Amino acid sequence: MADEKERKTLDERHQMSDLERLRHSCAHVLATAVSRIWPDAQFAAGPPVEGGFYYDVDLKHRITPDDFAQIEVEMKKVVKENATFERVIVSRDEAMVLAKSGRLASVAERDVESVFKVDLLNDIPEGEEISIFKNGDFWDLCAGPHVGRTGNCKAFKVMSVASAFYKGDSDNQSLQRIYGTCFKNKTMLEEHLEKLEEAKKRDHRRLGKEMNLFTFDETVGQGLPLWKPKGGIIRRQLQDFITEELDKQGYFQVFTPHIGKLGLYKTSGHFPYYEESQFPPIVERDAIKQLADDDAKCSDLLNYISTGEIEGFLLKPMNCPHHIKIFDSEHRSYRDLPVRLAEFGTVYRWEQSGELGGLTRVRSFTQDDAHLFCTPEQVGEEIQGCLGLVKKVLSTLGMTDYAVRLSLRDPDSDKYVGDPENWDKAEAALREAVQTLGVEYTEEPGEAAFYGPKIDFVVKDVIGREWQLGTVQVDYNLPERFNLSYVGSDNKPHRPVMIHRAPFGSLERFVGLLIEHFEGKFPTWLAPEQVRVLPISEKYEDEANALAKELAEAGARVSVDHAGDKIGAKIRLARMDRIPYLAVLGAREVEEKTVSVRHRDQGDLGSIPANDFVSKISQDISSRSL
Repeated sequence: MADEKERKTLDERHQMSDLERLRHSCAHVLATAVSRIWPDAQFAAGPPVEGGFYYDVDLKHRITPDDFAQIEVEMKKVVKENATFERVIVSRDEAMVLAKSGRLASVAERDVESVFKVDLLNDIPEGEEISIFKNGDFWDLCAGPHVGRTGNCKAFKVMSVASAFYKGDSDNQSLQRIYGTCFKNKTMLEEHLEKLEEAKKRDHRRLGKEMNLFTFDETVGQGLPLWKPKGGIIRRQLQDFITEELDKQGYFQVFTPHIGKLGLYKTSGHFPYYEESQFPPIVERDAIKQLADDDAKCSDLLNYISTGEIEGFLLKPMNCPHHIKIFDSEHRSYRDLPVRLAEFGTVYRWEQSGELGGLTRVRSFTQDDAHLFCTPEQVGEEIQGCLGLVKKVLSTLGMTDYAVRLSLRDPDSDKYVGDPENWDKAEAALREAVQTLGVEYTEEPGEAAFYGPKIDFVVKDVIGREWQLGTVQVDYNLPERFNLSYVGSDNKPHRPVMIHRAPFGSLERFVGLLIEHFEGKFPTWLAPEQVRVLPISEKYEDEANALAKELAEAGARVSVDHAGDKIGAKIRLARMDRIPYLAVLGAREVEEKTVSVRHRDQGDLGSIPANDFVSKISQDISSRSL
């Protein structure tokens, strides 16, 4: 099944940033080095990507990290040669002769053709200009652009190697994908590598396993996370937090099934337009039996589903159709609007196995989803409320470094649905709402969804990585598709406007981000275990249990370490477990009714009266302090 992106035009290829151009050129430096070491190498594509570049290669030799040093030595030679990147325009026939002679993506002619370049040549539309780039003895089919010389690519590093299907199609052969990165200078490269090392330390997959937060099991299925008790606590605390805010803003919480009839998603447009990213439809048992009795083929089944001759069900890919049906289940007046429906709704997406990654890319995830149904006049105020909610979430979690993207329609395009006048109002309302946030924002014409403009929050974590989180979208399309209406003040039916919003987005992805942002050291209110009581010896276990009971009654998640280890070993274990507060009890503390307190980040806080310590913990939790 192909997942290759649509082929870029020449104009799009030439719009590379300076850094992308540098990295694209470094991909050619890499290919030059590899082809010198292994002349039989057959190269496919080598584009710049976020964080660096890659080049796909078919090679008998299986490249491993042990080969990276040899490749880098040869790359340094290519850089030192300081060869010019020379662009040569050729005809299709001339390019094909070079490809057939094995000269493309190679340092010399070969006995075999450049097989992937032959195929890529055939993909180039008739009339499009064809070019090759030469740097020294290496020639490649390439549209460019490049930097001036190989000597510009000094600050590079080979990063990793992985498998990848040619053109992203699992029906094609598997190639070796060599990843690298390149920067303008060594200082920037070193900063990047340091950031990557820091990211490894914070990897939520490793920390999640160490901290017993979640797990995956092959017998359950790839991309289907299992939340363990400690991870469940974090998730529940986040849900309680957002629920409190929703209650203040007049939302109603609803609950919907994990499955719906296929016709529902045909009406919404989610099926079949997005079927590649959905689980296959579920067909009723009797229908399957009848098809089997008729000796029908799988293609017949798919055809019957698409034409509607057989009704099926679908694991829900989105919550909005269900919420629409709840709204539509009652007669609505303008006096009833806005109607705000919220749900922690689990949805299902068929991600390719190679794209799955911990909690940040899964096949089953829960959204803190809400849909608001309002009059056109109420759009601005409702957007303000949604943005305020996202801002509250981010500030509570200490994520103050963020930017906002305002995605607008392209006025010259006809892909958008709805009344242009309503679009003008919605875009104006979004723009006005964004400006009240007091943060940097960019307007991006042409990036709006076909059904309405939207706002995305892009958050930087503590090591500078960007994550797209909360989204607010205005939608004129679904109310039209489902023929929604309310009775206006003129006693006539009117079409409501629908707003989609999700401050967390996916709870799974959001928790993955939080694990990495805090490096597993969650603020007290969010920590799975908030206090651990450490009696110096078993003589003080009764007092330790009494303190733990008092803390639990005050709302704290607390445990007592009853192990016979020395107090130093207990403290080290608690630090490894990232517990915010340690309460040490010995003879002096018991006699004085105090507790010796150690904080995970602040160190030794000294001796505190036990009652004051309980009050402090209670205050930390209730205030959701960082």
